[in-house]
Amino acid sequence: MKTQKLGRGLDALLGEMDEAYSNEGSSNDSIIEVSLKEIRPNPYQPRKTFDEDALFELSESIKNDGLIQPIVVTEDIDGYVLIAGERRFRASKLAKLKTIKVIILNSDEQKMRQYALIENIQREELNSIELALSYSELIKIYDITQEELSSKIFKSRTHITNTIRLLQLSEKTQKALVEKKITAGHAKVLVGLDDKTQILIVNSIIGQKLSVREVESMVKSMKADDIQPVAKPIVESYDFSLVKEKFSKLGYKVKSSNKTITLEFENENQINEFLNYFPY
Repeated sequence: MKTQKLGRGLDALLGEMDEAYSNEGSSNDSIIEVSLKEIRPNPYQPRKTFDEDALFELSESIKNDGLIQPIVVTEDIDGYVLIAGERRFRASKLAKLKTIKVIILNSDEQKMRQYALIENIQREELNSIELALSYSELIKIYDITQEELSSKIFKSRTHITNTIRLLQLSEKTQKALVEKKITAGHAKVLVGLDDKTQILIVNSIIGQKLSVREVESMVKSMKADDIQPVAKPIVESYDFSLVKEKFSKLGYKVKSSNKTITLEFENENQINEFLNYFPY
């Protein structure tokens, strides 16, 4: 019952974001122009890295065409706190604008965190690790399954599962992924390997510019080398060399294996001769 209730809470949050952006929010929400200096970044922003070149391009676009979509803020005792739209906020500052259009949304700390997660996920502005952390946090906040999250944010369950699995990677491998030294495709192949092996392969990817398929082959080969052959049971054997030598001197054909010796007789006389050596 708890899961269903919290699941509806996520639906409501998504609805509020849609309403705010379509300017159909409640009477408590409004769009105004405020000074950029009055806005503080969202302390719960899941996004930690920003592409400087992309920010510059966005700032140039804002200079030429203006800000098409407002950012979302909430009022605070010292001004406003950014809820969603950090790239637009940063690009506007880069463009040296004095003011910016904002949607004021009533919010508390918990909603600020959740709005930031949802906004970044929907706009696909997070790198793979930030996205994995966001998915993981939403699942924890709303106590829902990956399948339920999938249906609410319109991402496949396989995508969500594979993305969250990236959090199993070592810190150095995650850093290489964030810095785009390796791709998400490379990273998925490395999940489950020990830290030392991950770094070895990451260095190979960077140094040799390996494709995902080449990395898959490398990992497959390394795993095959780790498989130890099953030890065969030790078979006892006897030394029949002296016995064979004696029977050979007597004219018998002799064969032997580990525990067996075999005599071959040429005729019945040879058999009788042999039996005479063992009288009753």
